[in-house]
Amino acid sequence: MPSYRVTLAIGALAPGVRPAEVLPAAADAAAALTTLEASSVNVVRGEARMTVRFTAEDDDIAVQVADHVRAVTGELAEVVDVRVTRQASGRWTTVRARP
Repeated sequence: MPSYRVTLAIGALAPGVRPAEVLPAAADAAAALTTLEASSVNVVRGEARMTVRFTAEDDDIAVQVADHVRAVTGELAEVVDVRVTRQASGRWTTVRARP
């Protein structure tokens, strides 16, 4: 089964939300629908970016999982950008990118 990842650029947190709450919620959202492989948060050029890696049968299902992750994350923080990628032959190729 192919491996996918959704990368979310995160802006301001919702009132009362602690930074440590956001990544576990995003990972749990993916795990509710499919097999979660990994999750991480990095700062790239001063911007927080969360990555949730998971499996899906095809691109359409991966996009549905990513949309769910985005919706759950959006309840906790501003989602500035979303990118869905698929691993193929050792490279990550873009399935969908949108602000």
